[in-house]
Amino acid sequence: MHKFNIKKQVGKLYGITAIGYFQIAGASWVALLAARGFSLIEIGIIESIFHAVSICFEVPSGVAADVFGRKKTLVISQIVSLISNILMIFSGGFWSTALAMGFSALSYNLSSGTREALAYDSLKYVGQEEIYNRFASAEMALYRISSSTATLCAGLALFLGYKTAYAIDVLFSIGALSIALCLKEVEADCQNTEKRQESILEKLKNIVLESGKFLLNNGKARTIMIVNSLIGAVSTLVLFFLQAKLPMAGLNSLALGPALFIMGLGAVVGARMVAYFPQYSYKKLLTLSAFGVGCALAAALTGNVLIMIAGGFLGALADDFLEVKTDVILNEMIPSEQRATLISVGTFMFSIVMIFLSTFMGWMLS
Repeated sequence: MHKFNIKKQVGKLYGITAIGYFQIAGASWVALLAARGFSLIEIGIIESIFHAVSICFEVPSGVAADVFGRKKTLVISQIVSLISNILMIFSGGFWSTALAMGFSALSYNLSSGTREALAYDSLKYVGQEEIYNRFASAEMALYRISSSTATLCAGLALFLGYKTAYAIDVLFSIGALSIALCLKEVEADCQNTEKRQESILEKLKNIVLESGKFLLNNGKARTIMIVNSLIGAVSTLVLFFLQAKLPMAGLNSLALGPALFIMGLGAVVGARMVAYFPQYSYKKLLTLSAFGVGCALAAALTGNVLIMIAGGFLGALADDFLEVKTDVILNEMIPSEQRATLISVGTFMFSIVMIFLSTFMGWMLS
């Protein structure tokens, strides 16, 4: 790669995040399903199906990114996202909706870990990996701003109906796909001659074996992934079910979008706060985050609209505060050639937790 502009590369990654996650139907999918007559328990089951698919494809998708390239994997991710939105438009019942959510999970699998790995390797290629912390924080904040802004349109999505709302999401998926096609592959250019000569199967076997060896011998990485998954799962489910719980508690449907946006801003604040606590140990940050998410869960059970919104804000703040710190720590620990695979292992753990918690919390909050 003779001409490599790191600013353009990072800018394109930011662009995929900003456009790809601005999906008005995707941001309020729980509210849309509730409006279609799905119960909270059914919604919880669909969420479990989402993560069951994720379990099947999360680690293989990370391996695919390490073997075939980060750019190709991100492009395929956007194509699958496009397919998911189209399937949702034509979904008529529980199983067709679950199928569309399954494709959404696959898209998520393909991008999780891959985007971060490409960013880190791109920065490392130009000798700037020390600023990855800044990228991770900014990228997480941008993701939250984009998705939270999309939630402002929750009322509009409910008014338009799920078919029109998902048709709008199709347009944004096409936009993100266009940007992904313009990315530059870094991993292939950084390989030495010996690695270039490896067969795909040999490379696949080596990555899986080395990744497994790393996790087996690194208890700290395993613990960080598991704990982060537990806290993240509770926070995510609280925010999901509040989409349906807030209208049940008396919130006007037109005010649902602003309420979700306010809660989403908590995540933006949390992502940006990490930079101001460099001296705090991970255990202290973990304790603070767990307490914040616990308060969010308690608030969701009160039935008071204002307390529920405040709790959602706090839970989102605590979750992303921990998520960014975890991302930075893991990227410093993980070998470059296995980065996408091992980050996907962390997401795999998150999916396992979500399968067990989704239906249970749907029942608990119903």
